[in-house]
Amino acid sequence: MIKNIIFDFDGVLCESVDIKTEAFYEMYLPCGEEIAQKVKEHHINNGGMSRYDKFRHYEQTFFAQELTDVKMIKLTEQFSNLVKIKVIEAPFVKGALEFLEKFSRNYNCFIVSATPIDEMKEIAEAKKITHFFKEIFGSPKNKIEWGQYILDTYKLKAEEILFIGDAISDYNAAKAHGMHFLLRRTNDNRSLQIESGTRSIDDLTLLQKKV
Repeated sequence: MIKNIIFDFDGVLCESVDIKTEAFYEMYLPCGEEIAQKVKEHHINNGGMSRYDKFRHYEQTFFAQELTDVKMIKLTEQFSNLVKIKVIEAPFVKGALEFLEKFSRNYNCFIVSATPIDEMKEIAEAKKITHFFKEIFGSPKNKIEWGQYILDTYKLKAEEILFIGDAISDYNAAKAHGMHFLLRRTNDNRSLQIESGTRSIDDLTLLQKKV
């Protein structure tokens, strides 16, 4: 029986994946169309990977250098400035807000996102959804680490947890701890390589029938 739900944020609760895709593209366009397109493709194929790890990857892959702390701060601030307001203004995934309003009291609900934790909390506060969740988590810790934290801190049973995500990192985090997984299907993850028979849903309008 499901008693706890872990939600990813972008693409699961909020229609904000494309906002971040375009932000990565825009940031690297001054480096040339080819690099910008490769960055965009990598971002789409690595949903749930933190922006910190992506920036390190791009710096090593395209410029053959390690990312300094100073440049990391500059890049993350630039990215945050491009996306934060747009994410706050973005619509909820169909059925998401309605589910939280009707059923969040029936479950221990959490957000586990790759967005930096302080920014994720700020976005949730601005979208007026903070009160639906026991806690809200983000990078730099990854989703597997937060999954373990939730299990240990709240003394929960993995078989009573449903992890709802739209990326391979969400799937891997759920499977690492033996949690149930539900995939929110989007145009960007139709080719996602996960276990055959994994349950999926196009939006959250019928989520109450999946838990």
